[in-house]
Amino acid sequence: MPIKFRKVFAAFAGAVVAFATASHGANPFITSIYTADPSAHVWSDGRLYVYPSHDMDPPRGCDLMDRYHVFSTADMVNWRDEGEILRASQIFWGRLEGGFMWAPDCACKDGTYYLYFPHPSGSNWNKTWKIGVATSSEPASNFKPVGFIGGLDENAMIDPAVFTDADGRVYFYYGGGGVCKGGRLKPNMIEIDGAMQNMTGLFDFHEATWVFKRATTYYLTYADNFPGSNRMRYATSTSPLGPWTHRGIYLEPTGCDTTHGSVVQFRGQWYQFYHNQSLSGRGNLRSMCVDKINFNEDGTIQMVMQTKTGVPSAGPALAPKPATTKYEVGSALVGNGAKLAEDVAASGAKSAHELHLENSYLQFDRVSGGNNGGRATIGIHYATNENAKLKLLVNGVDFSFVNTPATGDWEAYQGLASLTVPLGPGTTNTIKLVGGHGGANVDYITVSPLP
Repeated sequence: MPIKFRKVFAAFAGAVVAFATASHGANPFITSIYTADPSAHVWSDGRLYVYPSHDMDPPRGCDLMDRYHVFSTADMVNWRDEGEILRASQIFWGRLEGGFMWAPDCACKDGTYYLYFPHPSGSNWNKTWKIGVATSSEPASNFKPVGFIGGLDENAMIDPAVFTDADGRVYFYYGGGGVCKGGRLKPNMIEIDGAMQNMTGLFDFHEATWVFKRATTYYLTYADNFPGSNRMRYATSTSPLGPWTHRGIYLEPTGCDTTHGSVVQFRGQWYQFYHNQSLSGRGNLRSMCVDKINFNEDGTIQMVMQTKTGVPSAGPALAPKPATTKYEVGSALVGNGAKLAEDVAASGAKSAHELHLENSYLQFDRVSGGNNGGRATIGIHYATNENAKLKLLVNGVDFSFVNTPATGDWEAYQGLASLTVPLGPGTTNTIKLVGGHGGANVDYITVSPLP
């Protein structure tokens, strides 16, 4: 049966929204999928981009981490899922079993973006780590793997971090197992210029290196070995390769058994990105957070205050809102126990129920991808009294689970979960939501093409 749809120009508040108008954030600021290890950068288009790892749901330790997504913002509050940029099956030199796409970082040089990511080349994963490189002419799409950085240690060495100094020189860092190393990158951005050096002066280093510069001081932040729940420490130097002077702890445990973060300045304010497990309650299903980071007059870092409210808007959004197509559930297909019910609280007076049943589904046919297709954000508008999730399939391709956190009531339809996916041209697309993992009443879906 064809879907009835209409064009709407709407602004939605919430996390992982393609375009929204909220004035204050929340932590975690991405809730539709699980993300961790955020690496944040501000590029020349004026937007801030975050490159995290992705905890696949359901997890198996950290083995299944895969499918890097990128998120961006123009105001620190309204976030856009830019979509998936890379997965293990694309890595021509990677382990056959896939997974193990851990904390990445990104750098830009002469108009090319370089994504650095740890991934093993063999089944004996912890002894075959390599730091892969993928490149693109865009900050958040069309990345292609080009190989890996040669000559690096492969035993437990992960978490690449790349820092570009004011003079244009680019430095590469990585570490694990208590060892942190750094060195200069050659102009081609995929080879080390000379030998890697041990970063001396660090105290209780574990992993998660990040380097930034404020005024004339270089800062190296990292996770320590605090039992059961790492903390973030930092050291300073007058040189990007040290020697470093340990300064102490600036981020206490986040409630998660790991910690990993990045520090970036955006529109005059410094921010600390990190992850916690407040959404899932599980250390291998993590979520990104951000709070302000402040400095004392002597350059030391004040303790970061972790909040549930996140940060306020840093200014107006820079990108215009595109047209959004709304698809009512009244004309969708349901099956395996899912039902369409009269619902005065829903925008179309009908909503989809019984999606808690195993393999129940709600299917939208003839979804438009526009004249040329491309990236589009699928928004699921829902209500639920419990934390649940729906499996998202687009044109038969499984895009894994999308979280539908509790809205407080089965008729509180302010819930919005979304994911950016590729759509084909024309009205040939099918979007299917499969239930069986907690209940959520679906009001409607929206499709918003990305610029």
